[in-house]
Amino acid sequence: MSRFDIDSLSEDELIELNHKIVARLRFLNQMRSHSAMLEFRIGERVTFRPVGRSAVIGIITHYNKKTVTVVTDSGERWNVTPNLLSRLESALAASEHGPDLRVVPPPNRSGVK
Repeated sequence: MSRFDIDSLSEDELIELNHKIVARLRFLNQMRSHSAMLEFRIGERVTFRPVGRSAVIGIITHYNKKTVTVVTDSGERWNVTPNLLSRLESALAASEHGPDLRVVPPPNRSGVK
């Protein structure tokens, strides 16, 4: 990486450089999040541990821009950063929840079928 002298930049140039740096950092973060998201599939059983709570187990139902939606067995909906998810071992999932797991899409909110 080459070094350059930022001491010679004007205030406007420094502000512009700052905006470019922030935009680049956001882009890199989104790419990492997207890459982690693609490690998981809709319908896959996952687990995560919210701060101050016990582990939550659920099924991925939707990809969002930065998160995935996980619906728990009790019907709670969580939007979770993919980096916090772990796969639930398929053998464990089958023994705890039976082989009859199905993903049901959410109702169509627009009214169009």
